[in-house]
Amino acid sequence: MKDAIEDRKLNFGTTTVGVLGKEAVVLAADMKATLGNIVSDTNISKIYRINNRIAITIAGGVGDALTVVRFLQSHARLFEIERESPMTTKALITFLSNILNSNRYFPFQAFFIVGGYNNKPELYTSDLVGGFNEVDKFTSTGSGFELAYGFLEEEFKEGLSTEKATEIAVKAVKVAKKRDIYTGGDSVKVFVISKDGAKELARKEVEKYLTA
Repeated sequence: MKDAIEDRKLNFGTTTVGVLGKEAVVLAADMKATLGNIVSDTNISKIYRINNRIAITIAGGVGDALTVVRFLQSHARLFEIERESPMTTKALITFLSNILNSNRYFPFQAFFIVGGYNNKPELYTSDLVGGFNEVDKFTSTGSGFELAYGFLEEEFKEGLSTEKATEIAVKAVKVAKKRDIYTGGDSVKVFVISKDGAKELARKEVEKYLTA
């Protein structure tokens, strides 16, 4: 277990952030993939839609993270079929916690941020072994999280508009891209989750925040 946690220094090269706004939660992530000191890709996704009201960011070993994501997506579909209603954010993070905790002696090498909407925007983060907490402002994971946190601490205000929450989420990743060698990529992936659903922003929309 100790060795697995220590290994995250090698495997968790990325920056993902979640920002809670008044009417939406925004998830943003860089798009660079690394293999040790090698850049293996600059255009990958680290945010995935679970259902129409929930999305999740990944940081860590890609194989482990995507195994968990696929499991969550299939379970969310089954949940909706059986109960004739979408899975809630709290139900999803609880299920994720159970998956991670049941593998605590051989943990999945991944951290996750979950953003969802259930009458109001919701934001959660989890650790390697299933510990999770609800976030009331913002959060970040990955090798560039300290850089992102510094920016978010300065820029976050209560009751952010969706536009402003998106802006500071994108710029937090941009700050990390500038100083963290494991954070980068061609652009920034962004999802906005609100009463209208979990929507990915087009790259052209993201660029206006990156160049502002």
